[in-house]
Amino acid sequence: MNGVSIELDTQEQEITLVNKKSRLLYQFIKRVFDILVSGLSLIVFSPIFLLIVILIRIDSKGKTFYKHKRIGKQGKPIYLYKFRSMYFDSEERLEKMLKNPDIRKEWEENFKLENDPRITKVGKMLRRTSLDELPQLINILRGDMSIVGPRPVIESEIEKYGEEKEKFLSVTPGLTGWWACNGRSCTSYEDRKKLELYYVEHRSISLDLKIIFKTFISVMKRDGAK
Repeated sequence: MNGVSIELDTQEQEITLVNKKSRLLYQFIKRVFDILVSGLSLIVFSPIFLLIVILIRIDSKGKTFYKHKRIGKQGKPIYLYKFRSMYFDSEERLEKMLKNPDIRKEWEENFKLENDPRITKVGKMLRRTSLDELPQLINILRGDMSIVGPRPVIESEIEKYGEEKEKFLSVTPGLTGWWACNGRSCTSYEDRKKLELYYVEHRSISLDLKIIFKTFISVMKRDGAK
């Protein structure tokens, strides 16, 4: 019996070692892919960046870029970059809006508003086409984010994951992910949690490629972006 037990322990150790090596290889390939894609995309999309900057400045006053604190891998704070899609005084406007009980309830449940009056005309166009998220290519190049992964959340959202919090924070957040290409703003927060955790548990090169393809189709069809 002792011999069988030792043999089983050895097999388990070998399987664990193989899984660890596979995970490290996956992470290496993913990081190389992130660097190549984000670097090349920043060069290719530079004329679009310039055009968006001009449109934002013409449409409303305020900074062109928006920096927002989010929670990254292992709970590390990161600053997510976007093109500004709201009016410069959006925080003050939100405080006034939250005095309405219905609006406050929607905000506390979903951390977003269905018809947000703080969004500018150019901002609506940027969000529909997901162009507001192009500056996150800088986050990816820096290593704060990946092309594919759970969308980064604000600190107060983390508690919604309860006992699954550590699992959610065990991977690098992404520009797109399983939730982002499967309904995005059209899903409830509970559905979002299930989709994000599904990715964490099943992440692989094949799933990443599937997500990238689905995201491309969703962007072309403008599904879920608001």
